[in-house]
Amino acid sequence: MAFLAFGALAYAQAMEALSIVGAGGQRQSFQVEVARNDADRAQGLMYRRAMPENQGMLFDFGRVAPVSMWMQNTYLPLDMLFVRPDGTIARIAANTEPLSTRTIPSGEPILAVLELNAGTAARLGIKAGDKIEHGMFKH
Repeated sequence: MAFLAFGALAYAQAMEALSIVGAGGQRQSFQVEVARNDADRAQGLMYRRAMPENQGMLFDFGRVAPVSMWMQNTYLPLDMLFVRPDGTIARIAANTEPLSTRTIPSGEPILAVLELNAGTAARLGIKAGDKIEHGMFKH
């Protein structure tokens, strides 16, 4: 469990395993929090000042549709991976700007967004077309 403190409130969120498999078969493993409801999706990673490099947040939108994200109240620069229902990465918005209200569109209908620390996709060679393995995606 990860414990996150915001003022006098403390939240506990179970971590789940997620892997990203590249075209050459290379596998990168992460532990992610999953935002499955409106309140969790709205909160996202706001107000956090640090995140371990092998962790992230997976936003489950529960349906396939175009989405837009933003970085309001988010202090961490992030890589946003927009994910289709079959787990393939449709698009990567790399190194998003902290605290920005600029919208970041998915570019096509997607099921989920995976947020990782900025630079993770480039450092690990993660690209559009790579596959995310997690119970949310149908392979």
